[in-house]
Amino acid sequence: MEQSTTPQLDDIRARIARFIQDELLPLEKELKLGPEDEVSREVLGRIWRRSSEAGLLPICLPEALGGAGLTIQEQCVLKYDIARSGALLGSHVLGDLSGPPRVGNLLQYATPLQMERYFNPVIRGEKGTCFAMTEPQSGSDASAIATTAVVDGDELVINGHKHYISGSTFADFAMVLCVTDPDSQPKGVTAVLVDLDLPGVTMDQSYLPMSGQRIDSDIHFENVRVPVANVLGGFGNGFRLGMARINVNRLLHCPTMLGIARHAYEMSLHYAKTRQQFGGPIARFQAIQHMLADMAASLWACESMIMQTAMLADRGGDIRMEAAACKLFVSERAFEVADKAVQIHGNVGVTKNHPVEHAFRKLRMFRIVTGTSEIQRNTIAKVILEASA
Repeated sequence: MEQSTTPQLDDIRARIARFIQDELLPLEKELKLGPEDEVSREVLGRIWRRSSEAGLLPICLPEALGGAGLTIQEQCVLKYDIARSGALLGSHVLGDLSGPPRVGNLLQYATPLQMERYFNPVIRGEKGTCFAMTEPQSGSDASAIATTAVVDGDELVINGHKHYISGSTFADFAMVLCVTDPDSQPKGVTAVLVDLDLPGVTMDQSYLPMSGQRIDSDIHFENVRVPVANVLGGFGNGFRLGMARINVNRLLHCPTMLGIARHAYEMSLHYAKTRQQFGGPIARFQAIQHMLADMAASLWACESMIMQTAMLADRGGDIRMEAAACKLFVSERAFEVADKAVQIHGNVGVTKNHPVEHAFRKLRMFRIVTGTSEIQRNTIAKVILEASA
């Protein structure tokens, strides 16, 4: 990651490091925050606003929207830094769960009214948002969406069920993919902005993911009425908009995985050099050395793969195969790094909510979220077979 730095990026990285050191870590200490503890919406709102005031929350947006116009490579570096810091609230610095990154390139389709009411407040840290596409029967098969939005005068009536929506637990509104033309082939899917405090909207947090973090929930819509003016990007364009963000979104998950794995590796390296057994540090044992060597090699391979794919994306290349390959390779190698970190730490590593134990659980989830490893293999195979036809 150090090879991709510039004076501008150096400055942003330093500002993020200061924000984490001076604001986030003291807040975590004040709240006595553990990895699985819930954080109130009021506290999160305070973090978003402070990050926005510091110019960090919108930093990944174009300059016209208050960002720095960063390349995808540069965004990867920032996400890596934040995850590597080990800060429990780190994902809220750039708003990865509920802020501008959730909207991303969809901002180009927003009307002036939608910018004023929905997206500018997200950029200022006043509102949180989420992208609601997945349903109980349409996880990886996005074309099987069943949630409907029926036109009734100048309103849409929405009915359906969205499943495991990241960031929804503290979002104020959702970008919801709904079927608006069920008879077309393929059926017409439309993105609609829906306030989550409307009558007929209910949130279900009855499940708890293995990370222990309550950042996902189901959203139920029962005869929810929203203005037709809340359609984002035009009728029938929702599936295209959703797919347009998926490749870069998959890639941008990878530096977060890499940062978590790097943090686990660094803790393991320190532990191996300081943990005493049989009259000396365990780092002198070849078994430990081999695990550390494998971890370092995997991290280097992951970093190289991420930055190469980001470079291709910045050049405007088709990264369907490369993004899927990154998601597949990095998620599996990062989990292996966390597994070795647990092994090196021994009984400490299997203690619940120890940093390496929690990293193990989080990284196991990344082999599922944003498309399973099997779906990534399907995508890779499809692209390479098309290319060889």
